[in-house]
Amino acid sequence: MKQLLWVVYPYICLTIFVAGHIWRYRYDKFGWTTRSSQLYENRLLRIGSPLFHFGILAVFLGHVMGLGIPKSWTEAIGVSEGLYHFLAVSIGAIAGFCTLAGLTILIYRRRTVGPVFSATTRMDKLMYVFLAAVILLGLANTVIANLVGHYDYREGVSIWFRGIFRFQLHPDLMAAAPLTFQLHGLVAITLFALWPFTRLVHVFSAPLGYLTRPYIVYRSRDARPVSHSPRRGWDTPAR
Repeated sequence: MKQLLWVVYPYICLTIFVAGHIWRYRYDKFGWTTRSSQLYENRLLRIGSPLFHFGILAVFLGHVMGLGIPKSWTEAIGVSEGLYHFLAVSIGAIAGFCTLAGLTILIYRRRTVGPVFSATTRMDKLMYVFLAAVILLGLANTVIANLVGHYDYREGVSIWFRGIFRFQLHPDLMAAAPLTFQLHGLVAITLFALWPFTRLVHVFSAPLGYLTRPYIVYRSRDARPVSHSPRRGWDTPAR
């Protein structure tokens, strides 16, 4: 069971993540979008969207530091264990609650605004369920690991996570982790498998063309009266 959950299943989900994006880009380019609903409702969106997006960006950066950077590296540059956990609790909790508040507003908007709800697909609903579960479990882990319990995820979950990309997994470390950390990992991995088939693909879309495209020039039509009918574009001009 440990091999299945913490070795086989992660690679299955990551394979679907990569292959699914390739398939989606090749066969559904017009669907590669956020499917914006701003035209239907803007008041709640102006509040919920910044809260969610800025919060999730901070959460992502926190995960990069907590999972991607070994504990020995942070200690080598002078970040003590106490300072690290203080930053993890303070910044992580604020970012997590902002993300959760923003997601709650967006879900409320999508459920109560008729046109927005009509434009919501089944995959959208499934995505929101897994996204909310990941955020809630992440907040629970922040409290358990830093305030209530004494579990150091950088000595367990982080080593297992980095091992995925080095093909040196340590399933025993995840099997020994608290239940909330295990659930957080499983739900997050499953969300990665669902990712290519939801609106989350817009994360990998960057409007780089805006930096180099020419300006759009608008010209008004001459409103002055003319003595002759306007010539059609395909007509040969008289000589």
